[in-house]
Amino acid sequence: MSKYSVWQAPFAESTQENFESSNTPDLSGKVALSTGTWILSDAVLGSSEADHKDGAQAVRLQQSGKLTMDFFLPTGAATVTVQHAVYGTDGSSSWELWAQSEACNCDKWTKVGATVLTSSATLQAAAFTVNIPGHVKFEIRKTSGGKARLNIDDFAVTEYGAAQPSIDNSNIALGNPSGAVTDVSQPNNYLLVKPQYVVGYNRDEGKPNWVSWHVDNSDRGGIDRQDDFRNDPSLPNGWYQVQSTSYNGGVTGFDRGHNCPSADRTSSIENNSATFFMTNMMPQSAKNNQGPWANLENYTRTFLPSNEVYIICGSYGKGGIGSAGVKYETLDNGHITVPSNCWKVIVILPVGDNDAARVNASTRVIAVDMPNIDAIDSNWATYRTSVDKIEEVTKYDILSNLPVDVQNAIESKVDNGATN
Repeated sequence: MSKYSVWQAPFAESTQENFESSNTPDLSGKVALSTGTWILSDAVLGSSEADHKDGAQAVRLQQSGKLTMDFFLPTGAATVTVQHAVYGTDGSSSWELWAQSEACNCDKWTKVGATVLTSSATLQAAAFTVNIPGHVKFEIRKTSGGKARLNIDDFAVTEYGAAQPSIDNSNIALGNPSGAVTDVSQPNNYLLVKPQYVVGYNRDEGKPNWVSWHVDNSDRGGIDRQDDFRNDPSLPNGWYQVQSTSYNGGVTGFDRGHNCPSADRTSSIENNSATFFMTNMMPQSAKNNQGPWANLENYTRTFLPSNEVYIICGSYGKGGIGSAGVKYETLDNGHITVPSNCWKVIVILPVGDNDAARVNASTRVIAVDMPNIDAIDSNWATYRTSVDKIEEVTKYDILSNLPVDVQNAIESKVDNGATN
């Protein structure tokens, strides 16, 4: 699951552990707390001034420390929210949430969501959508190793089946693939939210890691393509601004390739114009952009108006070949990375409400992974793959807001449906 959901569920029906009930700080091993016994491995309950905490103490994870429930919650889990901060003035740390269901009758742990990077000295909330029924327990694993320490506090679990707000037509309803956050201290995983789409932006690569959007018939109209390619002034002050001419396509052979396409936003001039910000572009070989990529975009719109569609796409790797026939790894004096691959995930639903809750094991999901080269097959179906394969190479959790069992069912499949 992603560390940031579209919504944060209320904690009216929840289990909350604030790590306060043990009155002896700096304990490790098995510790009796208000919710039950927890196991601290390479970790302690810290109460020093350097421990960032809500109350008297918090868990302090060291090296490759772990914090593990030694008991199963009987009510399942809909969401998990964790407060986290760096210890004292230590550097950043990364950590992960893992879950184990008693139903499997085994000792198998499953990672829940994207790896979280902690860089703030004040407690921040990381919210995971879990949706695991039955008895379940959780573990937090510090994955960065090293001397930097990490504080964990206020671990809250909302009961499975508790009333949750409807998620409908949000551009990021199915998840935040990389756990991007609007925080200038994370410039290469920066969350940029626009009414027309949501971007996980990478400042140092000068392009999105991913873009996510929803499209239905209301997004389509008679507005002409604006073609007003331009820099994006909504980026933080001081960040490098990719310009409309930065790709120098006449020389390099790379198109300004839309992630969210112009034709998905023709309901107003404002909406169409927003697709031409350079924060929505990636350097894309002309025959990729104008060939299988465009063909798949057109095919996606054939599902309207009886369906609505969620699309998440992006790029990865380094080094592509444009129409000039030369391999480029960067453009614009190194400010823009040329990706080796462009990927896309498309989720198709009949028109309806509460969309994320309606995705099931039978929902059609199309995933493609295309090489960023000019010598490319124009048939997009050539490049069909599974969501799991894309997640493997990108390290993202693409459909993170869906229940784990639904993710397991649809992310392993390679689409074999019609292509025109």
